[in-house]
Amino acid sequence: MQKKIADLRRDYQLKTLDISDVSPSPFVQFKNWFDGALQFASETEGFEANAMTLCTATPTGKPSARIVLLKGFDEKGFIFYTNYESRKGRQIEANPYVSLVFHWHGLERQIRIEGEAKRVEASLSDNYYNSRPRKSRLGAWASPQSQSINDRQILEQNMEQLQAQYEEDKPIPRPLHWGGYRVVPSAIEFWQGRSSRLHDRIFYEKNDDEWTITRLAP
Repeated sequence: MQKKIADLRRDYQLKTLDISDVSPSPFVQFKNWFDGALQFASETEGFEANAMTLCTATPTGKPSARIVLLKGFDEKGFIFYTNYESRKGRQIEANPYVSLVFHWHGLERQIRIEGEAKRVEASLSDNYYNSRPRKSRLGAWASPQSQSINDRQILEQNMEQLQAQYEEDKPIPRPLHWGGYRVVPSAIEFWQGRSSRLHDRIFYEKNDDEWTITRLAP
């Protein structure tokens, strides 16, 4: 018999999290958890530590969300790359306030980040673009991301033309409509699953360049 959706639940018991356990810096705390997620990924097939939900919104507050990949982080923020003319790119240009969520189910952990998305320096986008596999670089040109197309053949034809235009030894320039965003955080929450749904939630909030840390009720 198929189990009822309402009956699906899991009792989390792997770890605990207290204010006394965390770093005063949310970036150090993120690195600590991310390193653990990378280690878990090396032992677990199909687990992507850098996969995160990106939520954007229109100026009137209509939200949309999708999975993107984290490609770098430091004390300035969290970086991902995309087509600036895509739906998320257009929404960010109109309303730069976004949220990110990492959900590491196998570790019973989540990280939620709120902040402002800003385009990274062109040189940083160039460096990352040039590090990508050749077909991924061509794909940035081939796909008019988020636009309506009649069928997949359009993409395949674009790719064939680009492969003929840019032979194996020919540099592929980065499209000006493609590059990175850095999410500069104003709040970061670390969530650790606990038994009986009494989860641990440690919340960092930035005020006047200082980070305050509080515990939130689950």
